[in-house]
Amino acid sequence: MENIYFLMIVALIVLAVADLVVGVSNDAVNFLNSALGSKAVSFRTIMIVASLGIAFGAIFSSGMMEVARKGIFVPGEFYFNEIMIIFLAVMITDILLLDFFNTLGMPTSTTVSIVFELLGAAVAMALIKIGADNGSFGDVINYINTEKATEIILGILLSVVVAFSVGAIVQYISRVLLSFDFEKKAKWVGAVFGGFALAAITYFIFIKGLKGTDYYANIKPMIEGKTLMIVSVSFIIWTLLSYISVVVFKLNIYKVIIIIGTFALALAFAGNDLVNFIGVPIAAWQSYEAWSASGIPATEFSMGVLSKKVPTPTLFLVAAGLIMVLTLWLSSKAKNVVKTSIDLSSQEDTKERFEPHWLSRNLVKLTMMISQYSSTVIPKPILNKIDKQFTKPVIKLTKDKSHELPAFDMVRAAVNLMVASVLISIATSMKLPLSTTYVTFMVAMGTSLADRAWGSESAVYRVAGVLNVIGGWFFTAIVAFLAAGTVAYLIHLGGPTMIAVLLLLAVLLLSRNYIKHIRKSRELRTEDTLNKAESGSIHGVIEESADNISKALKRVGKINTTTIKALIDQDVDKLKKAKDSVVKLESEVEDLQNNIFYFIKDLDDSYLGASKFYIDIIGSLQDVTQSSSLIAKVSHKHVNNHHKKLKKKQTEELLDINEKLVALFARISEVFDSRTFDRIVPDIIDSKKALLEEVKESIQKQVERTRESDSTSPKNTTLYFIILLETKDLIEACMHILNLYYDEHDGRNHVE
Repeated sequence: MENIYFLMIVALIVLAVADLVVGVSNDAVNFLNSALGSKAVSFRTIMIVASLGIAFGAIFSSGMMEVARKGIFVPGEFYFNEIMIIFLAVMITDILLLDFFNTLGMPTSTTVSIVFELLGAAVAMALIKIGADNGSFGDVINYINTEKATEIILGILLSVVVAFSVGAIVQYISRVLLSFDFEKKAKWVGAVFGGFALAAITYFIFIKGLKGTDYYANIKPMIEGKTLMIVSVSFIIWTLLSYISVVVFKLNIYKVIIIIGTFALALAFAGNDLVNFIGVPIAAWQSYEAWSASGIPATEFSMGVLSKKVPTPTLFLVAAGLIMVLTLWLSSKAKNVVKTSIDLSSQEDTKERFEPHWLSRNLVKLTMMISQYSSTVIPKPILNKIDKQFTKPVIKLTKDKSHELPAFDMVRAAVNLMVASVLISIATSMKLPLSTTYVTFMVAMGTSLADRAWGSESAVYRVAGVLNVIGGWFFTAIVAFLAAGTVAYLIHLGGPTMIAVLLLLAVLLLSRNYIKHIRKSRELRTEDTLNKAESGSIHGVIEESADNISKALKRVGKINTTTIKALIDQDVDKLKKAKDSVVKLESEVEDLQNNIFYFIKDLDDSYLGASKFYIDIIGSLQDVTQSSSLIAKVSHKHVNNHHKKLKKKQTEELLDINEKLVALFARISEVFDSRTFDRIVPDIIDSKKALLEEVKESIQKQVERTRESDSTSPKNTTLYFIILLETKDLIEACMHILNLYYDEHDGRNHVE
């Protein structure tokens, strides 16, 4: 029997490595978004600095490991065999839950996951023990460290409000004092800001942050009771060093703050969050060592030993730090999670990832009402002076450089890093596993709001995004609790066999998600993505739009073919794939449409004619995608609702029409690829006429079939008519596009 526990330890170690990889992919947003969003320093520099911070933070995180051993449950109430079930259930649940969120590209909280998984598994095991002893449900409280667990959970929830509020207040004050033209301020202003920021970061990271580690005992006599003096001296020293750096060495103090802040936040993250990834396996290993040395049966060995302070082997911490650093460099999923946070806090216009809902709309409405009321209370001269500080400078870049604009400036990046690292370090010194995801995300959202990044054009989308992410966190807590409890119960029932099944299931799900992620990444790289117009001349717009039309028609042809064949075969999975593909194409066309405002604004006066042409092209492209979308959606709905299959004559007619439609698309695409608008191929016109006639004939035939036959399905008839009518619209929209190019290029009559 002893071998099963050793194998469980091996499984936990493997799961710990996988959890480190998955966890860092999720939490990279915590310490990378500010530096990457500001574009203050190169990506390579940011990664090197963050890697060093993680490495040092991992070594200093030993004190936090106690949370996994005794922070949630009372270890003395469980025997060794029970505690191993709890730990294994937690790790299996944790890795699957985090990988699920990473695959969605959503930042979730590893702290919330581990806390509620420990709570769920411990409650499940406690209920099993109570049931076996014929106890009452109220006895559960004896097994749970309610005081510490409540403190941790309340701390996590409170961090949402505190981080958002502190971030907003500090950013507002910083912006009022520095404005967006902060680089033009007197050098001493930047030096004072640098002194304040760096003093706060270094004190809380290197002094308060060390309080939760074993190294604190060595420096305690030197700093205990001297907080004010240390902070004051640190502020003076850092201010002087900042001033010397700016004046003598011509350094940008804001970049220095961002570099040091990134290091500090990475260090705070590793020091606080490493327990989330390896705390449970280390606690299991220490439990196994204590049990092996005792000689007592696993079902009788009380785990009160976990209540004692046990140092974590430094080798484990170093190995974990190394894995975290490698993951940071190699994980592609981390980039998706970082993008969500940067998009939501961006100062510039960006593609909004979330749709507004009633709650976000009402919150924005309430905020606007409060803002309007406050403007009547505060004297107008003061308001004007404040508004002047929030006036954003106009940055002129050529269009091909527009993607290099930072999501926000260096002042906001510095505030994000300073506030987040300070809050996390305070929690670490109190041995509270504060959610670094909550803190960094909410600080970034608070600074965005204070910086007026959420204007009337984007507020409802950004607020909806924040609410969705927070909702995802609470969803994580509920799912983590229930899932870990269920897994613990299954392991109790099934023993070694169930453990093997669950581990195999975890491996299969992780492998499946990884393969899907790789496949999706490849599809995104190879897909013909539509590009925004960047040229200012009519000729340039013609060239750029021609590429888009060719790509769009090729994709519509593939989507239609997939839809028709899947409809005939009643293949709901392929129909869903076609529907998803056309939704993505619609989204890209919508992006082009949203870009019209900026396209027109940037046009030279001599090329204003290009705007009408571009608008007409986008409108026609939208008609094409809408028709294709409706065909895909109604076909998917028909099959998904298990309606009757199409009749043989209907399928034959649809296949023939689709084959000719795809051929027409291919010929039109060839015209756009070769730019032969002055030599419109006559057979395109003939094909178009013949195909339209065939569609009209099929409509007429279906009318006759409907009138003559009593067995015709109303659903089939409706679906068939929709497909034919939308196909007719597709053909006409394509020919309209061809007309636009023909007229612009040659000036002669329309093709018919």
